[in-house]
Amino acid sequence: MGPSTERLRAFVMAAHGDLEQVRALLEETPALLHLAYEWRPGDQESAIQAAAHTGQRAIALYLLARGAPLSSPTAAMLGLEQSLRAMLQADPRQAQARGAHGIPLLPHAALSGREALVALVYEYGAREGSGLALGLAAQRGYLEVVRWLLAEAQPDLSWTNPQGKTALALALEGGHKAVAELLQRYS
Repeated sequence: MGPSTERLRAFVMAAHGDLEQVRALLEETPALLHLAYEWRPGDQESAIQAAAHTGQRAIALYLLARGAPLSSPTAAMLGLEQSLRAMLQADPRQAQARGAHGIPLLPHAALSGREALVALVYEYGAREGSGLALGLAAQRGYLEVVRWLLAEAQPDLSWTNPQGKTALALALEGGHKAVAELLQRYS
């Protein structure tokens, strides 16, 4: 018998930001590593996917070191340009890959904080999610990524996160003055 649904849910929730809890749960129940929690029909999320879409580098690296699979969204978030380039060259359809909750590749790349990586996935056709990518980059203060997205990806500046905050509001909230000033010039 496998882990309980409650334990799996706790593991995936921990992977959104609690490395110590991830370690403890995985040590107790190693089978959790390769399982996905189903939030609703058709919306499953594994721990590595949770770490990838929330930009939790330490958790993602920990899970990868224990044998979790490396997907293109995870490689993008981690900024693993060589690995991601190899994936895209082997199968250009990887540019359309989606992580947990259907989040496209472009926002995962924005979480890397690396303009070149964002440009790479865009070059291969990752176009969806430019508003989310902008919001994530602005929230983290990734000025060069924000600049690139504004110049090249034509993101929807009216995009809002689930709390109703725009990229500008997220930049201001995070104290990222240069990012906020840049976004204000585009508003």
